[in-house]
Amino acid sequence: MTGLTRPTEKNLMILSGRAHPSLAQEITRCLDIELVPTTAYEFANSEIYVRFEESVRGSDVFVVQSHTAPINEWIMEHLIMVDALKRASAKRITVVLPFYGYARQDKKHRGREPISARLMADLFKAAGADRLICVDLHTAQIQGFFDGPVDHLQAMPILSGYVHENYGDEHLAVVSPDAGRIKVAEQWSKRLDGAPLAFIHKTRDSSRPNHSHANRVVGEVEGRLCILVDDMIDSGGTICQAADALMAAGAGGVVIAATHAIFSDPATQRLRDSVAREVVVTNTLPIPSERQFAKLTVLSIAPLISQAIHEVFDDGSVTSLFDAAE
Repeated sequence: MTGLTRPTEKNLMILSGRAHPSLAQEITRCLDIELVPTTAYEFANSEIYVRFEESVRGSDVFVVQSHTAPINEWIMEHLIMVDALKRASAKRITVVLPFYGYARQDKKHRGREPISARLMADLFKAAGADRLICVDLHTAQIQGFFDGPVDHLQAMPILSGYVHENYGDEHLAVVSPDAGRIKVAEQWSKRLDGAPLAFIHKTRDSSRPNHSHANRVVGEVEGRLCILVDDMIDSGGTICQAADALMAAGAGGVVIAATHAIFSDPATQRLRDSVAREVVVTNTLPIPSERQFAKLTVLSIAPLISQAIHEVFDDGSVTSLFDAAE
């Protein structure tokens, strides 16, 4: 007796936590699907409750959450969502992290310190995640912390495309805010028609968070519009000091470009009052109206993430997204 065969049809589902729902909605619009309705709230003692209002059994599920302040609350919600999906028999769970919390704690600087970025990866694996999609990790080595596939997306094509379109006819220089991000600055240089490189030599006190001192500019920046590139802006002190150092070295102007706009206080005031002509970021993190200012430009990361989700769902190549952008 021949058994019956039933063709299987893959089902794509996108879910969102409450940290940055507008980004998740943009992603679903790009994919022409709807967000899965989700109920989430806190009990009186601040414990988080999550329930999905549709069946996810057998589905290829992507759960989106940006780790913004209050960061520990949204990380916990993210983990609980993954656990709920695992227990609801989702076929594959991909955690989408536009901003990966604790990414700066990727190694031990001194004895008796944690490697919290590794702990994050272990927590998501324990919760039931099969795959991660991240944007501009603080260091590439974090990809190796997760026991499974990690798709590391790059916002540079989006940011550099904007800079090239708006400032490509000026004499540019690409500047790294420290020596550690020279390789990233080199990639920017290639996209900006071989603009010369420079970097800021700075010192950092590992015992004082969000504190560093820009010492001097290394490289030729005189008379050039300097594109100051970084992966994130937190309190804004480092990047604003770097902009001041560039102007003191004779730069013709400064444009700041960064992927993650954390904007912890007093970043908004510092950036608004800085010498920078424009501050260009993406929307990997929510930027409430009170943290926006006249010379801030926010570019959407949703098309890039939606393309990556489409490639993963179709078992395609995420790498092809960057090959096409070269």
